[in-house]
Amino acid sequence: MFRPSMMSSMASAEPDVLDRMLLRGFSTDALTYGYLIHGLCRMGQVDEARALLNKIANPNTVLYNTLISGYVASGRFEEAKDLLYNNMVIAGYEPDAYTFNIMIDGLLKKGHLVSALEFFYDMVAKGFEPNVITYTILINGFCKQGRLEEAAEIVNSMSAKGLSLNTVRYNCLICALCKDGKIEEALQIFGEMSSKGCKPDLYAFNSLINGLCKNDKMEEALSLYHDMFLEGVIANTVTYNTLVHAFLMRDSVQQAFKLVDEMLFRGCPLDNITYNGLIKALCKTGAVEKGLGLFEEMLGKGVFPTIISCNILISGLCRIGKVNDALIFLRDMIHRGLTPDIVTCNSLINGLCKMGHVQEASNLFNRLQSEGIHPDAISYNTLISRHCHEGMFDDACLLLYKGIDNGFIPNEVTWLILINYLVKKIPQGARISKDFMVEFGVSFP
Repeated sequence: MFRPSMMSSMASAEPDVLDRMLLRGFSTDALTYGYLIHGLCRMGQVDEARALLNKIANPNTVLYNTLISGYVASGRFEEAKDLLYNNMVIAGYEPDAYTFNIMIDGLLKKGHLVSALEFFYDMVAKGFEPNVITYTILINGFCKQGRLEEAAEIVNSMSAKGLSLNTVRYNCLICALCKDGKIEEALQIFGEMSSKGCKPDLYAFNSLINGLCKNDKMEEALSLYHDMFLEGVIANTVTYNTLVHAFLMRDSVQQAFKLVDEMLFRGCPLDNITYNGLIKALCKTGAVEKGLGLFEEMLGKGVFPTIISCNILISGLCRIGKVNDALIFLRDMIHRGLTPDIVTCNSLINGLCKMGHVQEASNLFNRLQSEGIHPDAISYNTLISRHCHEGMFDDACLLLYKGIDNGFIPNEVTWLILINYLVKKIPQGARISKDFMVEFGVSFP
């Protein structure tokens, strides 16, 4: 018996190994040939595998399937189809459901949906009966491509033949419908799933709750959340995060924290996503100290923060004028191994500018390149705006010139900042601003 780990090395020297085996009196059975053909196909040597199959006096369906799978994996569908109909069938070897499933699955994975469906109907027309796996492969493929109407037709065709989807395929269909915003259809499939004796699982509930939240149907989402427990399905962190973030997006902070309490009561741990959402909500309301308290709790529970967590708090501290605290917090985070990004720096630059510390903001801006961080439009616009606010128009223009030399492309906000300054502060500012924009090649309506 040959181990699978040996088949690739055997296959690479197939003619030599096979001939020596036969000369020394070893018998080769279908399993041996199967290993050799599979090994050759895995190495992309499909033509060599075909040559080997032609040498076998009495091949079987499994060997043909192996070679068909090799052709499909190489994207050689026409040759796979030729082998199936013009060799395998004519030679008297009956294809099984697996034969057709290989072809259909391969076509779908390559994105050939129409060809897969045509092959399916061709299979039926030739008298071959698809099984549940055939249908579920098709449903899965069409769902992934967002072709839900075709998927629904396949489900109906499947039901007409007395076949039923399993939980996994129902989940796939529900998830696809929810992603497409077709929540009512998803709920209908969910109801059908239950009536067919197919028990919904966590994946199905989470998909529907997420879909309901995105469609602003919070009462229905909460109702479904409570139904989970009646069905014996335990909510996980994904379930809670979906609901918590939906409440936070609607500024229902108390409701979100109430749900978090329930989450902890049921023994479900908070993760980075949960903490970041709660901290952001607290900072948004100005309760930055409470946000910092949650951050410390997060560290205490072994949930390591990301730069996103830090950026939320740095932005919050800067918004309430505590830029020094933000800088201290950043140094602590760098010490913990986190690397600041452009979002971090933009928050600090904005915070320093609002406090009137334009020079410190400029110094930080000038250090970005040496830190491997590239300033973006927000960085430039923040500093240009502050320079204009302080009456330092020449410095604003100098920053603009340097930025353009470094690849910065001014956007609409940049020009509005400069034009507003010229119009408000300088006589004949409208004419000057027009000349200014023409100088930079900006079209004027």
